[in-house]
Amino acid sequence: MTPKGRDPVSLDTINIRGSTIRYYILPDSLPLDTLLVDDQPKPKNKARKEAERGRGRGRGRGGTRGRGRGRGRGF
Repeated sequence: MTPKGRDPVSLDTINIRGSTIRYYILPDSLPLDTLLVDDQPKPKNKARKEAERGRGRGRGRGGTRGRGRGRGRGF
């Protein structure tokens, strides 16, 4: 790992919170051809449409607008 503005550090494990990783370099010895194979079948169109249908109402910008202060009540 190379912290910003510091010397590289060798670590066995690391725990990172948030979106702090910008990029990482994989070793050349990693067998990407075997690791990046999609072995699960993708769902058919019919199954996908049935899953979308069950959502019901309220897909807009989230429910009620709230009460707030409103506009133009001039009294």
